[in-house]
Amino acid sequence: MKVKDLSEKLGYDCLVAEGNDEELLDGYTSDLLSDVMGNAPEDSVLITIQAHKNTVAVASLAGIHALLICNNRPAPDDMLKAASEEGISVFRTKENQFTSSWKVHKLL
Repeated sequence: MKVKDLSEKLGYDCLVAEGNDEELLDGYTSDLLSDVMGNAPEDSVLITIQAHKNTVAVASLAGIHALLICNNRPAPDDMLKAASEEGISVFRTKENQFTSSWKVHKLL
């Protein structure tokens, strides 16, 4: 699936549209950024409630192409700016992580 499918096929709100044609091969759900750094696969989407600049930094280190922020959490401007600079797309949903993970997995 492509990054843009998170909005086009699943209806998630796109907050930053960078790398939308990148291929997503996997997904990872976690709120512990040290866990993400050690275990998240490259070319994936991170499904989380961690909506801050450090999430972008970890995603960049891990080779993650997209962030999906759950529970309709607000994404601060500095996070969105960092994501744009790193070429990482950011999406938001009112769904919880369980539901979002299931939908992303089904689409993959």
